Amino acid sequence: MATMYLRRRAAFSAAHAYWFPHKTDEENRRLFGAWASRWGHGHNYIVEVTVAGAVDERTGMVVNIVDVDRALKQSVTGPLADKHLTYEVPHFADTPPTLENIARFAAEQFAAHFREPAARLTPVTVWESPTLWATLYLENPQAMLALTRSLDFAASHRLHAPGLSDDENCALFGKCNNPHGHGHNYGVEVTVAGEPDPVTGMLIDLAALDAVLEREIMGRFDHKHLNEDMPDFAAINPTSENLTRVIWEHLENKIPAPARLYRVVVKETDRNYFEYYGATSPPCPLP
Repeated sequence: MATMYLRRRAAFSAAHAYWFPHKTDEENRRLFGAWASRWGHGHNYIVEVTVAGAVDERTGMVVNIVDVDRALKQSVTGPLADKHLTYEVPHFADTPPTLENIARFAAEQFAAHFREPAARLTPVTVWESPTLWATLYLENPQAMLALTRSLDFAASHRLHAPGLSDDENCALFGKCNNPHGHGHNYGVEVTVAGEPDPVTGMLIDLAALDAVLEREIMGRFDHKHLNEDMPDFAAINPTSENLTRVIWEHLENKIPAPARLYRVVVKETDRNYFEYYGATSPPCPLP
């Protein structure tokens, strides 16, 4: 029987600190860098759980959403909302409350409180801001943790395929073949996957990832004319499909180990999204 996926979100505010009380100031700063602070900082978090199953023919539902909300309150918002995670939530006394570890906590606690046998928990995603979120994929034989950073840049392009005649390009691309080009605020999501460091709880050094993204995406594409300024598109049409693939190629071997590049998304407009996974297969469903 076909599977239906239901997503439900909840929000909570909390503080957290990247700091081990049993370590020295120097040790903490070496582990957590610029984010090391005894008192920490806070976020407005959003957690999204996805449950999957067959639609019940009697009720027309996968599960009763009231039961999902109850489990979310018992497992996530109840124990975490308006708390300092480091100092008030026992789970995080010796486990750094990184975004990655919060996603694991939410998945484990929700699974323990969700008693509906007809449905199973699949991805769990936690956002700490609109530009950074972690997803724990549970559908695969081995759970996979991923961290996504989003950014945007402004660029212009002209859709013009070198292998086609001027008339063919005009017929195919219409106004997007305007000789002067046109522009977009491109949104980009870069997802990396791997296992968090057992000490810091971080999948990747975020500052190192941001440096790569600044160099390989912002420094390369921002405020550029893709056709005229970018050697990448000297011989290929700068469609968003090709842009997505080119961004992947620039990032693939530059992600700080042991994390690996998992997905690149390019949003050309609010209606056009392009996703690329290289040689891997995407999980289902996507957050």
